[in-house]
Amino acid sequence: MPSASWFSRRLLAWYREHHRPLPWRETRDPYRVWLSEVILQQTRVEQGLAYYLRFVERWPTVQQLAAADEHDVLKLWQGLGYYSRARNLLTAARQVVQEHGGRFPESHAGLAALKGVGDYTASAIASICFGLPEAVVDGNVYRVLARFAGIGTPIDSTAGRRQFKALAAELLDPAHAGDHNQAVMELGATVCTPKNPDCRHCPLQARCAALATGTVGQLPVKAGKAKSRGRYFNYLHITDGNRIYMRQRTGKDIWQGLYELPLLESPGPLTRRSLKAALDHAFGSGWNIGDEEMEQRHVLSHQVIHAVFWQVEPPPQAALPVEWKRVGRRKLGQLAVPRVIERWMEEGRWG
Repeated sequence: MPSASWFSRRLLAWYREHHRPLPWRETRDPYRVWLSEVILQQTRVEQGLAYYLRFVERWPTVQQLAAADEHDVLKLWQGLGYYSRARNLLTAARQVVQEHGGRFPESHAGLAALKGVGDYTASAIASICFGLPEAVVDGNVYRVLARFAGIGTPIDSTAGRRQFKALAAELLDPAHAGDHNQAVMELGATVCTPKNPDCRHCPLQARCAALATGTVGQLPVKAGKAKSRGRYFNYLHITDGNRIYMRQRTGKDIWQGLYELPLLESPGPLTRRSLKAALDHAFGSGWNIGDEEMEQRHVLSHQVIHAVFWQVEPPPQAALPVEWKRVGRRKLGQLAVPRVIERWMEEGRWG
C-alpha cells in the first residue's frame, strides 16, 4: 500500500486544479454544507444544484428553514424524490434551532444526532466546516478506494463497510481533512466513474492496484442487490365542474405528505371492466369508466410503479372517502405532488 502522504499529496494537488466550482465549496457555513449534502444524496450534482440555489434563496438560514411549513418544503423539493429527506431536513433544522440555539453541533456525535444525518454526512460537515479529522465514505469513495487498493470485499457487507471506513481514515490528511474528503469524492464523480473511468488523467494511476491488474471494471464488488417489486396504481380522474378530486398520502409509504389523485391500488393491471367492478364494490355501483388517459412506469429504489390514469365518473349516491378533497385549478398548482402526478399535469389532462 502506498503511503498515506503520497495518496493525499497527489489527490489534493489534483483537486486544487481540477475541482468543479460549486457554491457549497465556497463556504464553511455548516447550514449550506449540510443542505448540499442532503440534497445530493441519491441526486446528481447537475440536478441538485438548482434545488440547492432555490432552497438558499427561499430560506437563507437554518432559522428560516426551521420556521417553514412542511408543505412548502415538500413543494420546493418536488421532483427530487426520496421525500423523507425533505421531512428529515425540516426536522433537523428545528433540532438545530430548538436544541442548539441555532448553531450546528461541532462534533461528529452531535451532528449524527440530527434527524437524517448519518455517519457520512456527519463526517462531511465535521471535516469541511470544523476541520475535524473525520473520513467520509460514500459511493464515490468506495469506488476510488476499492480500485486504488484492489479490495474485493463487497462494499454492501458489514466487513466491507468497516474495511473501507478504516482505509479512508488511514489515508486521510488530518491537516486538510475537508479538502481531502471533497477531493476523493470529486475524483470518484468525475474521473474514477462507474463506467468508462478516465484512468489516463487520474492522479493516482501510478499506484492504482486495479489499473495494474486490469480489474478496474470489476471493482467495487457488491454482494447483492435487493429485488424491486411491482405496484399497480390506478389513478382516478374525477372532476366536479372546475374542481378535481385529490387526496394526501399518509402513513409510512412512499410520497408521504404529497398529494395525488384518488388511488385504487391493485395486485396487477386492471381492464376497464375490472376497474369498474372494483369501484362498484368499494364505493357503490353505477360508476362510469371513461378512457384510459395515460400510463407511466416510475422506477424507485426498490419499487416499480405502474401508474394508469383513468377518467371516471362516480354515481350520484357514491360514498366517496372523506379524504378525497375537491381542489380548484389555482390551488392544484400549489400542491406538492409526486413526479408521476406532475407529469400527468404537464400533459394538460387535468385542465
